[in-house]
Amino acid sequence: MKVLVVDDNPAVCTALEVLFDVHGLQTLVARTPSDALDQVSREDVGVVVQDMNFQRDTTSGVEGIELMRAIRRLDPDVPILLMTAFTSLETAVMLIKEGASDYVAKPWNDEKLVATVKNLVKLRELSQERMRFAARTARARRELAERYDLRGLVHASPEMHDVVSLAVRVAAADVPVLVTGPNGAGKERIAEIVQANSRRASAPFVKVNAGGLPDQLLEAELFGAEAGAFTGATKTRVGRFEEASGGTLFLDEIGNLSPTGQMKLLRVLQTGEFQRLGSNVTRKADIRLVCATNAELSRMIAEGTFREDLLFRINVIELRVPPLRDRPEDALLLAEHFLAGRAPGQRFADDARAAIVEHDWPGNVRELENRVMRAALVQTAGPITKDDLGLSAAGPRSGERSVASSKVSSSTPSRDPEPAELLDPAERAERAEVERALADAGGVVSRAAAMLGLSRQALYRKMDRLAIALERRVRDLP
Repeated sequence: MKVLVVDDNPAVCTALEVLFDVHGLQTLVARTPSDALDQVSREDVGVVVQDMNFQRDTTSGVEGIELMRAIRRLDPDVPILLMTAFTSLETAVMLIKEGASDYVAKPWNDEKLVATVKNLVKLRELSQERMRFAARTARARRELAERYDLRGLVHASPEMHDVVSLAVRVAAADVPVLVTGPNGAGKERIAEIVQANSRRASAPFVKVNAGGLPDQLLEAELFGAEAGAFTGATKTRVGRFEEASGGTLFLDEIGNLSPTGQMKLLRVLQTGEFQRLGSNVTRKADIRLVCATNAELSRMIAEGTFREDLLFRINVIELRVPPLRDRPEDALLLAEHFLAGRAPGQRFADDARAAIVEHDWPGNVRELENRVMRAALVQTAGPITKDDLGLSAAGPRSGERSVASSKVSSSTPSRDPEPAELLDPAERAERAEVERALADAGGVVSRAAAMLGLSRQALYRKMDRLAIALERRVRDLP
């Protein structure tokens, strides 16, 4: 990518051209606004470095304003670095609010200018790569929806696309599937996708809340009971395994199943046989098992509350559904979907749209749907605001909080540390860089990570590491 220098002063153009060339940056030069616009439209411009005035004895900055706005109309994503004298500083600040990336004062500092330009070129490259990736993902989503039955699932994030892609691939394999993820994230919908795209699609899909079955009713519910098998059993009861015969049995909240229930379920999965309560007739179970849980089963195994051999039986394929906070692209799309279904013609105000993206959504998709439902009932006369959604007092997204994270406040509730003073110089600089990126990205971690040249997970790890360092300093305070 090339750097476009726009300045009417030949000496300035030559100096910048030589400076950038020495540091490996290809440079284009434009002496007039019209020439600059022509090159932006034709060339692969990574960043524009533009002066604010282009006529002798002109200091108003009007020409720079018009050029910057024209460039933004032509290419809204190209970074623009303004070069300004003291007299046009206020104008430069105003243009930054309109979308310019930064400004440098004349005379400039070579080292700082080159570093700034290189960073902006890198951001431009990352931005274009994100757009290419988004286009590829959107195309893949469309192809997936055309080829498979996605049960009306609404999503835009690459994280959810990966889950759905794996779900439809394993659907035909007829092996047990374990769907994991937090409450309200959409685990049941993923189970429905597995069923709908399997060879059992036209057969029964039976759902059972395994965690809600008391031991005394477990066998009767899952395997059935003969009349007279227990008090109140006046007629034969068909169990869920029989009901799902030839189809799919979905056991939700499998992590809450009691030890007795785990043992009985394991026995059936090992042999494929069961008996109704009160009967000695052995029956066969031809079912495809899909389980779901919000629990960490590996941790439960270590604690002795979940059977490892049962996990091996139910977890041939794991589909991990990410929480809504990790896929902000989906939040607004889902909100629009729920609103269209609840109140066609209604819309979200700008502050509501921003709040939806920024909210942490601890209740995931279920919470989002409930808030939209509430807002549609509360607001009938105008656009839905963040107040209607009940998000006014909501904090920032957990991933996008400042580096002085909630870990510190939760572990040291009686202290009020001053983070910048407690960290060492290197950590302070790292923390400032992260906070600046988050501020520039409007609090969206994925954007901030791209600005820093990191993955989102790497940025989370960096933030957690700094938070732990701060926590250690706080703990060591006298």
